[in-house]
Amino acid sequence: MNCPICNSQDTKVIDSRLSGEGFSIRRRRACRKCNFRFSTLEEVEILDLVVIKRDGRRETYNRDKLIKGLRTSLEKRPYLEENFHKLIREIERDIQKKATSEITTKQLGDIVIKRLKFFDQVAYIRYASVYRSFKDVQTFQKELNRLLKKKTASVRKIGKKKRK
Repeated sequence: MNCPICNSQDTKVIDSRLSGEGFSIRRRRACRKCNFRFSTLEEVEILDLVVIKRDGRRETYNRDKLIKGLRTSLEKRPYLEENFHKLIREIERDIQKKATSEITTKQLGDIVIKRLKFFDQVAYIRYASVYRSFKDVQTFQKELNRLLKKKTASVRKIGKKKRK
């Protein structure tokens, strides 16, 4: 790792800690040349995954595209950056569980939607409207009704548990 100040490659690790539920390592480093101290973050990266687009084209998986799509759906929504990174890790873990070198955009979108639904319901609707290509207002309304029914059902379950 090069020092960000003097660009020397002669750095040493002072301390290492697990972070992000054990899926990343935060390292505290010191440059041996200029004594500058800095931190680095090492994360799991999905390699050799090909995404098959709707038109049949194949692209290498790009984490930045996933992040951009999620940030767009979460625009002007309140969330903690730490929780956002956890969401990304959960999505990528679900992708890795598929244990395949190829994934379709439909499979990828289904994984994202499943995780986003529990993260932020407004962002979920925004993402779903683009991903599922809502054709009209009625399709949009059906998805909202489905979401509201599930929310009402879960509130009822919680209420029954409290009464017992």
